[in-house]
Amino acid sequence: MPMLLLTGATGNIGRELTRILDADGVEFRALVRDSTRAEILPPSAEPTRGDLDDPAALRHAMIGVTTLFLLVQGMGLNHTRNALTAAEHAGVGRIVLISSAHVLVEPLPAMGSWHHAREELVRASGIPATILRPGGYMSNALEWIPAVRAGEAILDPSGPGRYAPIDPADIAAVAARCLTNPGHEGAAYHLTGPETLTITEQVAILSRILQRDIKIREATTPEEVVAARFPNGAPPRLAEALVEGFAILRADTVGARTDTVAELLGRPAHTFADWCASHRAAFTA
Repeated sequence: MPMLLLTGATGNIGRELTRILDADGVEFRALVRDSTRAEILPPSAEPTRGDLDDPAALRHAMIGVTTLFLLVQGMGLNHTRNALTAAEHAGVGRIVLISSAHVLVEPLPAMGSWHHAREELVRASGIPATILRPGGYMSNALEWIPAVRAGEAILDPSGPGRYAPIDPADIAAVAARCLTNPGHEGAAYHLTGPETLTITEQVAILSRILQRDIKIREATTPEEVVAARFPNGAPPRLAEALVEGFAILRADTVGARTDTVAELLGRPAHTFADWCASHRAAFTA
């Protein structure tokens, strides 16, 4: 019987993916760094302790695995290399990689270059792969919770810039489809939500869903942008990449949008209003 291994199983995408696989009766194993995090996994999940820094743990986790869901955070490539080495050793037959729509931007920005390099490593492995390139996540709005609860203004780093945020649940649904069905090998899918929005428009939607007035103000300095995302500071390379990314977004007043989610799933992608409604409690608790 096929066995899936999930990395990032307790994150925004991974949690949704584990629910889908559990509901569909799919057998899967989840790599977890902290055993206490395994408590949020469905009962059917097989947790295995380890992380992408530990080649020995990865080799153990890959035993019997036929398909790998690979989600790598950060800037480096060692985690990807470690996972691929273990996958090759175990004879894994298929990979679904979470990349980023940043790889589609020209010239390639820093964030795009990190994901592009990972894509190249996966291709070079020779293991058949499907690459998912989502745009901005709707779940980034969870960073607004402290301001919303405190009645403070949400910082807008991108002004007139537009993009089509995507619900992580939709990314997970596409991932589940690609993990459990043949025919997606070699494909690279650009995934977005169904509507292009500015941050101001997103805040207005959230305000309507919560039935309360939410203030917003534009960022005045790059430092403000970084501090809003990383209150405790960010490594210089990451800070520079974040500022670059928001500058690119600010300049894009049209925004890229695809219908790929609907085409793959046979249903509409979730709107930002849908996401806000389903996460209302997070903002009001």
